[in-house]
Amino acid sequence: SLRGSWRLRSGNGSVSLRAEVPGCVHTALLCRGLIQDPYYRFNDVMYRWISLDNWTYSRTFKTPFDVRKWQKVNLVFEGVDTVAQILLNNVTLGRTDNMFNRYSFDITSVIQEVNFVEVRFLSAVSYAAEQSRCHKTHSIPPACPPPVQKGECHVNFIRKEQCSFSWDWGPSFPTQGIWKDVRIEAYNHYHLIYFSLTPFFVKSAQQWCLEVESVFDVVSSKPVAGLVTVNIPKLQTQQTFSVKLQPGEGSIVLLVNINKSSAVEAWWPNGHGKQTGYNMTTTFMMEAGCQIEKFSKVYFRTVELVQEPIPGSPGLSFYFRINGRPIFIKGSNWIPADSFQDRVTYDTLRLLLKSAADANMNALRVWGGGVYEQDEFYDICDEIGIMIWQDFMFACALYPTDQNYLESIRAEVSHQVRRLKSHPSIILWSGNNENEAALASNWFSIPYTDIGVYVKDYVMLYVKNIRETVLSEDKSRPFVASSPTNGLESVKEGWLSQDPYDTHYGDTHFYDYDSDCWNWTVYPKTRFASEYGFQSWPSFSTIEKVSSPEDWSYMSNFSLHRQHHEGGNIQMLQEIGRHFKLPQSPDSVKQFKDMIYLTQVMQAQCIKTETEFYRFSQSEIINGEGHTMGALYWQLNDIWQAPSWASLEYGGKWKLLHYFAQNFFAPLLPVAYEDKGMLHIYGVSDFHVDHKVTLRVVVHAWSSLEPVCTLAKEGVTVKAQSAVPIYKESIGDLLERCRNCTRKSCVITFCLVGEDGLQSPMNHYFLSSLKDAVGLEKTQLSASVSQQDDLYIFVLQTTAIAPFVSLDVGSIKGRFSDNGFLMTEKKKMVVFYPWEPTSVEELESSLILTSLLDVV
Repeated sequence: SLRGSWRLRSGNGSVSLRAEVPGCVHTALLCRGLIQDPYYRFNDVMYRWISLDNWTYSRTFKTPFDVRKWQKVNLVFEGVDTVAQILLNNVTLGRTDNMFNRYSFDITSVIQEVNFVEVRFLSAVSYAAEQSRCHKTHSIPPACPPPVQKGECHVNFIRKEQCSFSWDWGPSFPTQGIWKDVRIEAYNHYHLIYFSLTPFFVKSAQQWCLEVESVFDVVSSKPVAGLVTVNIPKLQTQQTFSVKLQPGEGSIVLLVNINKSSAVEAWWPNGHGKQTGYNMTTTFMMEAGCQIEKFSKVYFRTVELVQEPIPGSPGLSFYFRINGRPIFIKGSNWIPADSFQDRVTYDTLRLLLKSAADANMNALRVWGGGVYEQDEFYDICDEIGIMIWQDFMFACALYPTDQNYLESIRAEVSHQVRRLKSHPSIILWSGNNENEAALASNWFSIPYTDIGVYVKDYVMLYVKNIRETVLSEDKSRPFVASSPTNGLESVKEGWLSQDPYDTHYGDTHFYDYDSDCWNWTVYPKTRFASEYGFQSWPSFSTIEKVSSPEDWSYMSNFSLHRQHHEGGNIQMLQEIGRHFKLPQSPDSVKQFKDMIYLTQVMQAQCIKTETEFYRFSQSEIINGEGHTMGALYWQLNDIWQAPSWASLEYGGKWKLLHYFAQNFFAPLLPVAYEDKGMLHIYGVSDFHVDHKVTLRVVVHAWSSLEPVCTLAKEGVTVKAQSAVPIYKESIGDLLERCRNCTRKSCVITFCLVGEDGLQSPMNHYFLSSLKDAVGLEKTQLSASVSQQDDLYIFVLQTTAIAPFVSLDVGSIKGRFSDNGFLMTEKKKMVVFYPWEPTSVEELESSLILTSLLDVV
């Protein structure tokens, strides 16, 4: 391994320092104290010079073996970011221009006992601009990001993390560096490059089979023969194959039949069963006498993307069947967890992914403007049951299709599919993010006469190259060319549909910041919602770390600088203003904190409304629309400390939205909505069996902790994996029954209770905007904290009904069992799960309790 300490120097040699590999220039400068935190205040703009320079990594190393004894020696880079010339002992080995590719250089004739390796980087920004200049045939839009993003231009001309040139939620840090492992490999006869497992179920034989694929480099001049033994002890399965490897690079595919008398436990998504995996050993014993032993974990599951006619509806369905069972996809969208990938540790990933599972998510979409995630990311998803919709790294842009570019893409796709296809968590390959829509809706104002050229480019890239490469490497899971797409309908229309947002086909992305987000009728009754969302600000404790006191107001230069979405801060104000009173505190810091709180309340309530709409639409068709089978809101995580659509702040702290997600994604949930004066309540279930439950509806006057009236509807059947109407009454009748209640003076809460402790979260339905609520009083909230084993118990007390009660313990890492709730009882117990050691005293002194009427 060549991990560890290298030398790093700037283009003219004026800056020279020690740098860690894997790593990048920014983190190296930060480590040596040569720059401040790049995320501090306006440093993203101040540090542009780093990306515009050309940096060189170098080191000397001794060869730990006798060079003459090996037939082949390679220098292997798992990831180079991005444009570089690679030299060993002053001999140029080759060049790199694709961050997502693996590069292997034959150094057999160059390597010595002591070696000097150099990686000379070119500024990605200059390179992209140069590539764009050289592309003479037709322009490839967009040239630059919108000014509000403060980014760099022509990112579509470089195979690099697209959002590193800026995005509407992230800064521009076009990094340079050796971002993954680098090592020397030496071998004599043969070498295993890729190894993958693909399970499939043979219906005719009622048996699981396993396809074991091994890609080798054979260096001997004649074929190498030998035996391969595959052993899965727990499934009493062992098979031996005799194989012959031809000289050069090639692959062998072995079909292993799993012992029929062994009961194979399938891998299930989170909430649907266990994530059982089996230990497997593959031993290669070749005649040359060198043995390779490969240990792996194998999971058994099937996946189908079902697109078929629906009775009573035009169009086609769009849903996933896992192990033959339709699964409602609940989750979010994943973006890179940091601008500097070397800071994304296993612990970072574990925390974020575990938070997704803890909020009852079963899926994430790895979005196409970031990176193909590290192996650990997919390992954790396999382990905790998070399904992955995997985009290829193309987003919101058109791309060139010259020969060199396409060749690089084919290598990239082939490498990534080989690397990742053994993971049961990956259930779909998707060609790009929003590029079908970009062409169909003509985002880039291409003259009508020229559009054909771009359509041809589109099909060339995503269909003839990416799709063909994927199909040749992996036939075990579905492929779609884009998201959003009309699926099979897009294919029928030549891979570009007239309207990729058609609710009767495929998936949709939907954003609307002008309508009232509490009004469910503005949302598309789509087959699958793969992107939708609203922004909010991260907590004050998160912002505080990267700002100074003069920044702490909603309209400060800093607040405007961090908002990379045009008009975003104003949109949040407008959305809040529809239902809440805006903060008016004369104390500007208090006003800023109040605004942060309200943006989080608003975001949580908006996405709750929209997600619940998608969940209750799963079993019905209304005017040809419905059978919604997926809700992936935008977005799960943050790349830095800034206003964004995320539900997890940079560092992993849960926003109120994430606590709401825990409830609106619950396996059993009652959902209420109003239509033409009627209140409808649906019972939504992800369980595999029907349940008999009682629906409890409680009406409270805002002015009292004593319920005005309660209703229990017993013997309600909530059907397995569906959404069924369980209650319907006109709001007028309900209020009349509950004496003295008006829309403004009362609120409805409801939950489902079954046997053996089965219970849904408590849900609420507001009959009016909270700014119009009558009888709400300012409450005295208090909390006592105690420790129980590794957990902390907060007992809350209130003197009046308190909407949106928020517990915040600042920078203490951890999460609560519930937050942002409507408190309608005098007492409530909340558990705090710490992620690092803390104490009762620390928690008490950090705790800030806020509810709606604390905003002044």
